[in-house]
Amino acid sequence: AMNRVQLLGRVGQDPIMRQVDGKNPVTIFSLATNEMWRTGESEVTQGALLFLSNLGDISQKTTWHRISVFRPGLRDVTYQYVKKGARIYVEGKIDYGEYTDKNNVRRQATTIIA
Repeated sequence: AMNRVQLLGRVGQDPIMRQVDGKNPVTIFSLATNEMWRTGESEVTQGALLFLSNLGDISQKTTWHRISVFRPGLRDVTYQYVKKGARIYVEGKIDYGEYTDKNNVRRQATTIIA
């Protein structure tokens, strides 16, 4: 079995470091990846002539990923040097989990463990 993720994107906010109940600290930040594609054919009219463009319209989708860094050396370097807007490559694994928010509602979370 394999659980491996590779992402190339832009950092959404400066990383933060958290430590809960004496556990090992973790550095957390968000990463945006973009997907672009062309849809269908678009019509372009010019005077009495009708042209079909095979380029189509450009669509874009941004996906946000929550990145967690637990490994001590990598965690500290990430916290110190990664900044909002930086373009970075992240490799890790997907982790699916649940937590209870402050309103006592159970929520699902997907995290990339770098």
